[in-house]
Amino acid sequence: MRLIDAVKYRLPVAALVSILHRVSGAIMFVLLPFVIWLFDVSVTSEISFESFTSAFTAGLGFLPGWMVKLVVLGLIWAFLHHFIAGVRHLWMDMTHSVTKAQGHSSAVVTLASSLVLTAVLGAKLFGLY
Repeated sequence: MRLIDAVKYRLPVAALVSILHRVSGAIMFVLLPFVIWLFDVSVTSEISFESFTSAFTAGLGFLPGWMVKLVVLGLIWAFLHHFIAGVRHLWMDMTHSVTKAQGHSSAVVTLASSLVLTAVLGAKLFGLY
């Protein structure tokens, strides 16, 4: 295959969802120490909870607050996408319904629902409501 052909090739939506499922799992695995730290700081005491909430406004170390929010937004997307894609795979395994049309439609629903839910939670995270 020539390089020009590889650039023009369009992945099916189901393949994109599968790749993003793996990417979201890797993101959650890599950022697991950050998630554990966030949980620990948020439940230890009232004082540590204040430092937890200030990380989103004042920042964390050399990272400004908006960047901490972006990292958390990435984690939100990774969790939601991984969860919804996992439910999609379980549903396909349990019902034995693996046709091209069903795979395409469930992949579109997976992408759309994970992005919409991420946008809703991201709006809450960034204080839009």
